[in-house]
Amino acid sequence: MKRLTVNYHTHTHRCGHAGGEDREYVEAAIAAGIETLGFSDHSPMIFHSAHRSGFRIPLRETADYFESLVRLREEYKNEIRLLIGVETEYYPDTFADYLRYMRQFPLDYKILGQHFLWREEDGVGAFRPSPDPDRLASYYENVLQAVSTGEFLYVAHPDVLNYTGPEEIYLAHTQAFLRKIRDLGAVMELNRLGFYDGRHYPNRAFWELCGKLDIPAVIGMDAHSPKVFADEETVDRLWDFAQSCGVRILPRLSRGMKKEE
Repeated sequence: MKRLTVNYHTHTHRCGHAGGEDREYVEAAIAAGIETLGFSDHSPMIFHSAHRSGFRIPLRETADYFESLVRLREEYKNEIRLLIGVETEYYPDTFADYLRYMRQFPLDYKILGQHFLWREEDGVGAFRPSPDPDRLASYYENVLQAVSTGEFLYVAHPDVLNYTGPEEIYLAHTQAFLRKIRDLGAVMELNRLGFYDGRHYPNRAFWELCGKLDIPAVIGMDAHSPKVFADEETVDRLWDFAQSCGVRILPRLSRGMKKEE
């Protein structure tokens, strides 16, 4: 059985669809043998419109998120290493404003979790099934632009775009995308939540291409409840999935983390 000692993908109740208190996540991670725990709740976002997201930290709660985790980091410093990150989108028209806003907080890292194409206000979500190859190409281009900024530690659930068209089209677009990802030196995330829920991701075809192109990955718990840290069986099956796809799993990351030693 493979033991996970590092997790960078942990949510809090502030996003509106996760349960449990911050302290409960920390204590559950310690009990599960996690040595480095990174919180990365859905980041507050800046919009140039009246749009308000319903699945991320509200702007008014951003300070509380950081203050709570800074306190816990100090309290549990002899038991676990805590990092404070966010899972954020890349929206080109507001990204500069977003970066300026986040600079006021003690942020260790950002992971890219792209749930929409280009603009959230347009409502073109990645989860929605579609056979449109242009949508697939557009999503990959959006992710590549994001990775090219150098602002992200890794790409969370990079296979989340729910393409339902011909497999040969999917493979052609995905291989071209992953070759560029490899050139950029990016790391992908193999997502436990999607695997546990039986969602359309992890997509085996995607990960077999990652294996062939030697694109490294980390396992992200995508924890929305403290109890998931005790789910050794799913993590073990996910390790087996990675191995069957030939994917190289990294034990930990350091690139782009301000406080990494």
